Amino acid sequence: MKAAVAGDLAAAYDSAIVEELRQAGFVRTQGRLTIHLAREFGFCYGVDRAVDYAYQTRKRFPTKRVFLTGEIIHNPHVNDQLRAQGIRFLTDPGEDDSTLAADDVVILPAFGVSVGDMARLDRQGCTLVDTTCGSVLTVWKNVKRYAQDGFTSVIHGKVTHEETRATASQATQYPDGHYLVVLDREEAAFVCDYIVSGGDRAAFLARFGKAVSAGFDPDLHLQRIGCANQTTMLMSESLDIGEMFGRAMAQRYGTDALPSVFRAFDTICSATQDRQDAVISLLNEVPLDLMLVIGGYNSSNTCNLAKICAERCPTFHIAAPDCLVSALALRHRPIGLPSTSIVAEAIAADWLPPGPVIVGLTAGASTPNNIVGQVVSRLEALAGPGSGS
Repeated sequence: MKAAVAGDLAAAYDSAIVEELRQAGFVRTQGRLTIHLAREFGFCYGVDRAVDYAYQTRKRFPTKRVFLTGEIIHNPHVNDQLRAQGIRFLTDPGEDDSTLAADDVVILPAFGVSVGDMARLDRQGCTLVDTTCGSVLTVWKNVKRYAQDGFTSVIHGKVTHEETRATASQATQYPDGHYLVVLDREEAAFVCDYIVSGGDRAAFLARFGKAVSAGFDPDLHLQRIGCANQTTMLMSESLDIGEMFGRAMAQRYGTDALPSVFRAFDTICSATQDRQDAVISLLNEVPLDLMLVIGGYNSSNTCNLAKICAERCPTFHIAAPDCLVSALALRHRPIGLPSTSIVAEAIAADWLPPGPVIVGLTAGASTPNNIVGQVVSRLEALAGPGSGS
């Protein structure tokens, strides 16, 4: 029913301003303000497909109860639009899967769901609509292969993130399948030191107790490892972590033995990589006064875009146009904290410089074009006459 919902999707998420920016070479000047939009931004294919499927599902089953297992993507505007369509979220207050009936329809989000959740929903007999992203499925395929061959999956990701939990479950569906989740280079370095030199098993489990499979033994389950990652992590960090583990395994077991004890596959999402590459190119090519990164505060890929930009120029991660309160005040999410952290918005004062100003703009893979366009309009209004009010 793609054609049947195309108009609804366009009305909800398209932006004439964004199309004008594209046609103008991703640059727009109004008065003293020049905006440079990164050439890859916003909705990726997987997100676009997931939202499309959700709208089609509502249209296909107009009289049935339709549920989502949780947020379809990490963007509050999109999720609120789906609630407005009458789609209920099992994670909302007063909702849970215990009341599901065989006649209900359940949409699985772009992050996927765990093997256990899928089996439980299947037993309940619901109609399932699976919007799991193809890039996530590629990671799952490798993790399953690791487990089948007796390798522990070392996953670069956030242990509380829906995608990482679903990926980890792909390993533990096998009798001897194990996983370890590492958040960053620091945690990876700790594990690599343990691989090379050993250490205090109890201290290891105390540190990673919530990030390992049941029965995980670092003295046993780090002897053969395969690297994977949450698809929305920082590309450069995922690559570095893979190389760190490769070096550690070579040091521990020897270079000749490496193929039998270590595996790694490129499971970085191409859309995540494209957006990171595009923002790096923008930072390299244009002398920006500041950067705005638009996206949900719990969006991993958006937080990583903000982290990249903050290393090069003043950067603000905003969720919506109304975060631009005035030229004197801006609400934003502090940069550098994990996207799974619940933090209060900070307020930046005098964030919009006087005189000619060059602003860079990008958006996470779960941010629709209409939100980007509204931010552009708000920026132009604030930079015009009377922008200090």
